Amino acid sequence: MIRALIADDHPIMREGLKLFLICNLDIEVDEAASGAEAIEYIRSRDDVDIVILDISMPGMDGLETLRILKQEKPNLPVLILSAYSEDQYALRALRSGANGYLMKTSATEELVEAVQRIVEGGTYLSPSIAQRVTTQLGKTADLPPHHILSDREFEVMRKIASGKTLTQISQELNLSIKTVSTYRSRILEKMKFRDNADITQYAIRYGLLKDAV
Repeated sequence: MIRALIADDHPIMREGLKLFLICNLDIEVDEAASGAEAIEYIRSRDDVDIVILDISMPGMDGLETLRILKQEKPNLPVLILSAYSEDQYALRALRSGANGYLMKTSATEELVEAVQRIVEGGTYLSPSIAQRVTTQLGKTADLPPHHILSDREFEVMRKIASGKTLTQISQELNLSIKTVSTYRSRILEKMKFRDNADITQYAIRYGLLKDAV
């Protein structure tokens, strides 16, 4: 039997995924409502076969959680489940140690295939993105400039570009306004931007506003 942990801050999503997996696999599923809960759970268990991790959670997001999980248990299989398009976050997730990346809109039969493949030691990306991501993994020099940003900086940049205020961003990410302001300053410095207008123009140019929340 497969033992899985689903980490997602939306109870309905967790319950739906859990029910679907139980109906289609020989699997036992536990739940975590945050990245911190997921890390605490994994620290206390040695029998988890796969973690299904939401990328967008308040406070410690999925990519931060992923990095900590991989630091503590490098061989722990992790599938990232996201509302963001694969071309925005899949490469970052794989570089951080994820074993697969799946859109929430595809989380039905594809989810079963992804879990099975990852538990058996493989990786999972949808065919539409797999070749492009695999190519980019070996060609860092060809990546767009925003790939120099940290995952949190990238997330803040997208939210600024979508018109969110620092206050709104701080509330959504459960960070202080001062911390968000620091991220903004780093973004401006690293990307050689002057202001928010430059951030927005860049985001439009590279299609980063698609699926931005």
